[in-house]
Amino acid sequence: MGREQGKTHFVQTLAGPERQPSAHLSGDRSTPLGLLGVSVIWGTNFAVIKVALEELTPGALNALRFPIASAVLLLLLWWRGRLGFPRRRDVGRILALGFLGNVFYQLLFIHGLNLTSAGNASLLLATVPVWTILLSSALGHERPSPLVWIGILGTMGGMVLVVIGGSGVELGGASLEGDLLMAAAALAWAGYTVGSRGLIREYGPLRTTSWTLAVGTVGLVALGWPDLRSLSWAAVSPMAWFGVIYAGVFALSVAYILWYRGVQRIGSSRTAAYSNLVPVVALLVAWGWLGEVPSQLQWFGAAVILGGISVTRMGTTQKRG
Repeated sequence: MGREQGKTHFVQTLAGPERQPSAHLSGDRSTPLGLLGVSVIWGTNFAVIKVALEELTPGALNALRFPIASAVLLLLLWWRGRLGFPRRRDVGRILALGFLGNVFYQLLFIHGLNLTSAGNASLLLATVPVWTILLSSALGHERPSPLVWIGILGTMGGMVLVVIGGSGVELGGASLEGDLLMAAAALAWAGYTVGSRGLIREYGPLRTTSWTLAVGTVGLVALGWPDLRSLSWAAVSPMAWFGVIYAGVFALSVAYILWYRGVQRIGSSRTAAYSNLVPVVALLVAWGWLGEVPSQLQWFGAAVILGGISVTRMGTTQKRG
C-alpha cells in the first residue's frame, strides 16, 4: 500500500469476509467519497515518493516515513482502547509477517519504484489480487473457477505489455530491473495477505496491521540508519519533507483507516472495486507532474490488467455467492 504499502493495504480485502451494507447506510455519501479519496491518495503516492527519492535514499525515506505511520496507527488503537497484545502463540507469526510485509516488501517496492516509472509501478502492484489467488490456490485454500483463470491470464498478459511498453515512456526512467522488482514486491505482498488471514479474523485488520507495521518499522529504521547518519538534514527541501509526511501519514495511515471503514460499511468486494482507480490516478498524476508519457502499448496493457483484475474479482464474487 507503499497498500502503496501502500498500499498499498487494499488487497487484504480481496479474501476478507463479505458484509452486506446496513439499511441505514444506504444513503451514506461519506463512505464512497472517502474511498475515492483513498484512490487519489494511493495513486498520487507513487509520484510523491518518486519526487522524494530525488533527495533521499530509499533507506532514508523508509526509515523516516515508517515510524510516523506506525505511531499514528498505534496511537489510534490506544485512543480507542484496543491496542492490546497478541497471544504468545501468535508472536512468531506476527514477527515473520512484519518482516515479509513491511521490510522485504518495502525494500522491493522502494528500490523498484526508484528504478522504474511511477505508472509502471502502480500497474504492476495492482496485480496483487491475482498473485494472492494463485498463492491461495497453491496452498489449497481455494480452487479458482474458469472465469478466475481467464482473468488471471489476462492480467499476466497485461503485465507483459506494460513492461514492453515501458520503453516508450519518455521521462521517468522505466527499466526492466525496476519492473521485475515491482513484480516481486506484488508477489511478496500477496504472501503477506495470504499469511495474515487467520490473524485478521482473530484480531481484526487494524490491530494486525499495526503490530506488523511496528515490527517492520524496527527493521527498516535499522537498515536505514547508516543513510540517516550520513544525511545532510539542512539540505533536505520542504518538498522532500512533504513526501515523507504524505507517504507516512496519508498513504500508510489515513488512507488505510478510510479503506477499512469502507470494508466495514459496504463490504470487501464493493470496497475493492475502488482499487481499480489507483493505477489510473497514478498514471495521470505521473503524466501531469513527472512528465511520464505512457506509450500506446502501455495504455493498452493497463486496460488489459484492469480488465483482468475485474474479471478475476467477478469470478471470486460469483463463487462466494
